[in-house]
Amino acid sequence: MMKMFCITINDSHYEKIKNLGYIPVGLGENIKNKNFLNDKIGANITTKNPFYGEYTFHYWLWKNAINKINKDDWIGFCAYRRFWLNEKDKQIKNIKFQDKILNKIPKIWNNYQVILGDQIYVDDIKWSKILKYGKISLIRNPKSILKKNRNIKFHFDMFHGNGNLDKAINVLNENDREDFRNFVNSYKSYNQGNMFICKSKELIIKYYETIFKWLDECEKIFGFDLNNYGKIRIYGFLAERFLPFWFKKYSNYLEWPIIFNDLRKENLD
Repeated sequence: MMKMFCITINDSHYEKIKNLGYIPVGLGENIKNKNFLNDKIGANITTKNPFYGEYTFHYWLWKNAINKINKDDWIGFCAYRRFWLNEKDKQIKNIKFQDKILNKIPKIWNNYQVILGDQIYVDDIKWSKILKYGKISLIRNPKSILKKNRNIKFHFDMFHGNGNLDKAINVLNENDREDFRNFVNSYKSYNQGNMFICKSKELIIKYYETIFKWLDECEKIFGFDLNNYGKIRIYGFLAERFLPFWFKKYSNYLEWPIIFNDLRKENLD
């Protein structure tokens, strides 16, 4: 069985998500429909949602509901603009959106614990963006003038504050600290969207224990008096880089394609 939690910030998406066969999760102040699963009851950090994004729901699930899910279920997450494809190599042209997206567990997954989204590359940055956001990052790392020398850290510094990723890594647990530092300095891509699907509740719980302990330490550095989107959502962006590193280190994983389709559109492709 598969339990797919689909996260949205739009109150009108409940029926659309329900019709896809997914569990509608509504986050943020705009959600009024009480039928949504949300992060506001029980043990929660809902007040941090502007900073943590979807991770306030992950916290709620960890503290209130994950142990109620059957041990043999696949537990997955998608969002109102990003969905998992139904088949890895499927031709998706001229196929209805509902038929493109994941509705059953592919047999190939039986050999894996975790499914991660396909990778996005961060080295091919337009010079207009580097000049607007990355001049300091370029001064700090002159070799990044060449595409081949740009990595996850350079990209993060550009858009989320120079040196902030290093500060965060410095308070990560000892078992992962230097491995993660090497990851962000060596890789030019990461698995997108803070999305994963996992068959092991125990593995998810270990991940939650690690990520929330780390983010709590990061709060002592960055706090919540933050401005502009790149810094306000810094905790979600830190988690987005850490998630693929952690699952690749501790699990048998498979990468799987994600399709972009915005539920805010009146008609889905």
